[in-house]
Amino acid sequence: MPHIAACLWFNGQAEEAANFYVSVFKNSRITQVSRFGEGGPMPAGTVMVVAFEIENQSFTALNGGPQYTFSEATSFQVPCDTQDQIDYYWEKLAAGGQPGPCGWLKDRFGLSWQVFPSALPKLLSGAGDPAKAQRVFKTMMTMQKIDLAALQNA
Repeated sequence: MPHIAACLWFNGQAEEAANFYVSVFKNSRITQVSRFGEGGPMPAGTVMVVAFEIENQSFTALNGGPQYTFSEATSFQVPCDTQDQIDYYWEKLAAGGQPGPCGWLKDRFGLSWQVFPSALPKLLSGAGDPAKAQRVFKTMMTMQKIDLAALQNA
C-alpha cells in the first residue's frame, strides 16, 4: 500500500514551521533536513526540504518560494477528547495566527487547522433529535474556539 504524505509549501519558513509543529504535537519529530546546493534557486545551504512526522503521519515542509500560499480549502483537523486538549491546541496553533469561526484557525504560517471535539459529529447529529442537532449547530456558529460544555448543553 502506498504511503500518503502531506507536502506543505513555504516561502523560506519550512524549517521554522516544521520545528513549530513538532513543538506543538507531542508524538512528533524532524526526520531529515535537506539543503540547496550550489546553482540552486536559493543560496547554497538554505533549507530546501524538512521531513517531519506528527502522530506517525509524514509531512514535508518545502521552501518553494512565494508562488503559492495556503488557503482554507485545505486544513488539518485536530479532534480532541477534552476541553483541556481543545484549549491547548487552539492556544498553541493560533499563537501569532488568526482565529476563525467554529474551531477553525490559521497558524502564524497561514496554514488552516480545525480544532474541535471528537464528539462533534455525534453532537451535530443530535442522536436522532433534529431539534438538538439544530441547537448544537447554532451554538457552534457563535464560537471561535469550541466550548465543548456549551455544545453538550445546547
